[in-house]
Amino acid sequence: MQKSDIVLIYGDKIKDNTKKLLNYLNLNSIIGEKDSIIVLKPNLVLPQDPSFGATTHNEIIVGIIEYLQYYGFLNIKIVESSWIGASTKESFKHNGYLEIRDKYDIELIDVKDDEYYLIDKNGIKVEISKEIMDCDYLINVPVLKGHCQTKMTCALKNMKGCISDKSKRAFHNLGLMKPIAVLNEIKSADLVIVDSINGDLDFEEGGNPVKTDRLIASFDSVLCDSFAASLLGYKIEEVEYLKIAESLNVGTTDFKNSKIIYLNKPSINNSNKKPKGSVKELSKYIESKNACSACYGNLIHAINKLQNNNELLNIDKICIGQGFKSIKNDKLVGVGSCTKNLKQSLKGCPPSANDMIEFLKKI
Repeated sequence: MQKSDIVLIYGDKIKDNTKKLLNYLNLNSIIGEKDSIIVLKPNLVLPQDPSFGATTHNEIIVGIIEYLQYYGFLNIKIVESSWIGASTKESFKHNGYLEIRDKYDIELIDVKDDEYYLIDKNGIKVEISKEIMDCDYLINVPVLKGHCQTKMTCALKNMKGCISDKSKRAFHNLGLMKPIAVLNEIKSADLVIVDSINGDLDFEEGGNPVKTDRLIASFDSVLCDSFAASLLGYKIEEVEYLKIAESLNVGTTDFKNSKIIYLNKPSINNSNKKPKGSVKELSKYIESKNACSACYGNLIHAINKLQNNNELLNIDKICIGQGFKSIKNDKLVGVGSCTKNLKQSLKGCPPSANDMIEFLKKI
């Protein structure tokens, strides 16, 4: 397989299909020394079952581990950080990673507890996990899903789980797009195995899973995400960090000249599996200035529930984000601690969707 190739396999036998992918890639001959430190980076954005469409199916992780251990690679770690306000340890526990750790004798690393390298690249300062930077081979296992701020998230954005919460906040303050690209310039995955089993195509935190039953493999994170964007119906230019990452030589967006390899036929019709556009419709109620994903995502869910219950009658615009920290206003309404100087504000970093619902009902 060439770096410019993209490989897909379909079906609901997730662990077996993962091993078939790795066998096709001949990964054991690529990694190198048997004592190589191999890191698996799933997406465990919050303690939620993969059936909701937000988190990596642990069968993929198990398939990778069993494949690697079969070929004598024993120095394997799972490294991850849930989003701001969520506990990585709870995500590990909820998704069965404690059992995986004990059964296969591997390490679980919570990036929130890790030590960091402070790296300044292209004007972006990043506190990045030492475990991530010091590994010999990094396998990124993102979920292909929608995102309320960047339209989609896959390989490139999943690397955000490798940095400190302080840097996550800074990324949002800088607009996300360039920081995501620069982060992957600093450290990009050696291999991407995309969980496209049933990702939520509109919301990062899940709730509306769309069954597609596929896994995607690529050695190029930019290529992988460019192809993934096309599956969701987005043009390259619509996902801004793709072109930025390409300009930084992280990878190529030119998937149209890639060899797309199908190891089997789709088990279901995937041709109409596209985002519904729900986030765009709901975001008309939001005035955002550099909001973090957790806070923004919770607000989208709160507005969605209020709208479904016809309880948005008194709401015009809801302010959110770090850009409101220094703004005092006796007319505006906001959620999150960053909006504390507005007329009415809900505390929390981030406040829960339920708290937002109860707060907005009283406006």
